[in-house]
Amino acid sequence: MIHIITDSTNDLDQETIAQHNIEVLPLYVNFSDSSFKDGIDITTPELYKLVEEKNELPKTAAIPFQSFVDVFQKYVDLGDEIIFTGISKQMSRTYENAVLAAKEVNEEKIFVVDSMNLSTGIGLLVLKACKYRDEGKSAKEIAEALEQDNKRVLSQFAIERMDYLYKGGRCSSLAKIFGTLLKIKPIIAVRDGKMHVAKKPHGKMKIALDVMIEQLKNDLPRLDRDVVLITHSLAFDYCDYIKAEISKFLGDTPILCTVAGCVISSHCGQGTIGILYMVNP
Repeated sequence: MIHIITDSTNDLDQETIAQHNIEVLPLYVNFSDSSFKDGIDITTPELYKLVEEKNELPKTAAIPFQSFVDVFQKYVDLGDEIIFTGISKQMSRTYENAVLAAKEVNEEKIFVVDSMNLSTGIGLLVLKACKYRDEGKSAKEIAEALEQDNKRVLSQFAIERMDYLYKGGRCSSLAKIFGTLLKIKPIIAVRDGKMHVAKKPHGKMKIALDVMIEQLKNDLPRLDRDVVLITHSLAFDYCDYIKAEISKFLGDTPILCTVAGCVISSHCGQGTIGILYMVNP
């Protein structure tokens, strides 16, 4: 048996996770006086409530080495194999801990793949892994395919407010003032495992949403039609708008809407929304 395991930053919805028999291991969200397992001890609405009450942004922490060892050992002892892919190794120690745990337990049975992504950019790879598993591919074949697929994931997020980026030390105070004055809604893209500011549309959030929609439209000729994901941090109205607009030109391509978990939300803030999909080689 092949187990598909990911971490809580994958941001797929619970129904999809259950449907595809995916196992999710939590990263941690830590305030000065408390610690929570992402998606288990705390939800995204609860996260924002705590931030407001404590006037404090949480720190996030990787899945510990021993947690990986415990899960990996359990399945290897059963004679099973494991595929793990989670948040980009450029963004967290989670990948490194998974690699070390695989070496500790059994490298021949455990395949750790760098997603080079975050949020449902990871989720897209996880769904591909499940598809390959269900097609009868071996764990090694799945891992080899994912090592190529991770280069085909396109992730773009529009940030509604820069407070979280600023408070978390992810942009300078000057950039915050500049962004606020000019009403910039930066679009963050993930490339080579890192986040980059791809575009800086000015004005209302709808302008940024339209920029992302236009990018998807431009990518239609090479779009992988398995699924297009819309992932947001409690930005339900924006999600409805994007879904309605892209439905006009996506035809029968499935569109899946999901809510970002606490780790992703703690870095980007409420109102953030992204369109994520894969393109063909």
